[in-house]
Amino acid sequence: MHGGVLSYLADNALTFAAGTSLGANVLTGGFTITYLRPADGARLRAEAAVTGATRRQAVVSCSIYAESDDTEPVLCAIAQGTARTVERDRIERD
Repeated sequence: MHGGVLSYLADNALTFAAGTSLGANVLTGGFTITYLRPADGARLRAEAAVTGATRRQAVVSCSIYAESDDTEPVLCAIAQGTARTVERDRIERD
């Protein structure tokens, strides 16, 4: 799997996880990803969790696994990022 696909998955997982602490109006502030090994498998699974949050910002970590029916999941990438709340009227204008 191309690294861009893993990055896209990490970005989405980080932002959705941040939304559990900050609410639905969040945007990614930035993230880093480290590719550990090739993502070979039938599917990808991302697990993300908030590691710290304030009223307006959350720090989130994410692990991405490559999975197949006949093998154990393989950790192929780790990401960490921040997400921030945004004003609802700003989202609707843009």
